[in-house]
Amino acid sequence: MARLVRSVCLIIPPSPFLTDEHVFPFLGPLKVGSMLKDAKWPVKVIDLAGKTDFIRDIENAVSNSESQCFGITATTPQFPAAVQIAKAIHRVRKDARSIIGGTHATLTVAARKYAEERRMVGRAAASYRQLEDNFDVIVSGDGEETIFLATEDNAPKLIDADDRRSPLFLTNEMLDATPFPARDLIDLDSYHYFIDGVRATSLIAQLGCPYNCGFCAGRASSMLRKIRTRSAENIVKEMKFLYQTYGYRGFMFYDDELNLTPKMVDLMKMITQAGCELGVEWKLRGFIKSERFNDEQAQVMFEAGFREILIGFESGSPRILKNIQKGATLDDNTRCMEIADRRGLKVKALMSLGHPGESEETIELTLNWLLKVKPAAFDATVITPYPGSPYYDDALPVPVVDGENPVWVYSAKNGDRLYQEAVDYAKTADYYKGNPNEDDGYVSHVWTDFIDARTLVLRRNELEKTVRAKLDIPLTPSRPGEVYERSMGQSPPLIPS
Repeated sequence: MARLVRSVCLIIPPSPFLTDEHVFPFLGPLKVGSMLKDAKWPVKVIDLAGKTDFIRDIENAVSNSESQCFGITATTPQFPAAVQIAKAIHRVRKDARSIIGGTHATLTVAARKYAEERRMVGRAAASYRQLEDNFDVIVSGDGEETIFLATEDNAPKLIDADDRRSPLFLTNEMLDATPFPARDLIDLDSYHYFIDGVRATSLIAQLGCPYNCGFCAGRASSMLRKIRTRSAENIVKEMKFLYQTYGYRGFMFYDDELNLTPKMVDLMKMITQAGCELGVEWKLRGFIKSERFNDEQAQVMFEAGFREILIGFESGSPRILKNIQKGATLDDNTRCMEIADRRGLKVKALMSLGHPGESEETIELTLNWLLKVKPAAFDATVITPYPGSPYYDDALPVPVVDGENPVWVYSAKNGDRLYQEAVDYAKTADYYKGNPNEDDGYVSHVWTDFIDARTLVLRRNELEKTVRAKLDIPLTPSRPGEVYERSMGQSPPLIPS
């Protein structure tokens, strides 16, 4: 049966927790938009990045829109804005359909299923009710095909495409067959990101990460857990298209880790060849997994155009790395730094504090390790457990005294515990990063038996200042005039990609 053609409006909420919202465009909604365009459906994207009075913008746009279906993406930090957007849509248009997708919806649905399967008392049920109460249709998983089902008159409340058995779950072959993100649906020139002075943008070569890090969301989600790869030919084709269409020579690969599969070496060689054919010197940046890194990978990355890589080392404490279930040892991480240095690759070390067993001593070990290996850049954050992460999904409630806020506790295999305040993800995003130039720029909603939340923030601030001073690492704002940088954290697919 032929599908009834509908006009669809896709909405990217603002990200006020970021200093600069115009660094990387959200590719998820643009991928969904490209599917709609390919099917000859009318589609518009409302990009609210950087908008402060975004509710007025939405009300004006919706009142003048021909669309009845509004697809809203949301990472967890964007979820408060997504709720406000949905309420504004329904105020203006009683006949409108609000569709929520993206990582928050996918993670919340995965967390709820995880709790139900194990008959656990979890927070995910309450988080899921927030989705039910505020949106007409909930999309969990890949959205390229799901968007068409979500717009049908009899669309179910929940469309769960986060299942490897679902025909809506993208295979490697389907990834290659789908069109590139429709970047022409937004003002691409308003986004500004540079690698070595060259204008750059983001692309995604593969999806998923199979590791089981306790803090990482998506460990119970097939969409975010299973590795799915595009062919090297398809990836290079997109790079050529972006160069020839927009003039981009710089690319930030927003994969979880580029070196998860042996195909990575072939991809790097093909990127190098494409640069030779076009007479282009690529400027590239991306994430790698430390214990899988080797000299061959480093060499082909350098030849392809990489000069900096980003690595989630997380901690300088062997105890913390084991509690995280990181899969990499401190020796692995040190060896990785040595390989990068030998091959001329700068490293941005991504560190996180607040894991089970964290203490002043483990934070000191992290500081000392950074001073020893001397990364070119680094980032240190206080973690917050997201739905879909083991820290969140496996936490148990702690009895509290009347009037106290609910507390949850996750226990590592060695008995180290992580205590967590119950965060209302529909109302707050203050846990997401902070301003390292301000003593109160960070907020912690976690603590351990060895360090309280306030002290955790203070020690993070001291680590930041000490490492930057001793290694002479300045803050690197995303554009001139800004006082500090803000790394992008949770990956940003829409009705998801």
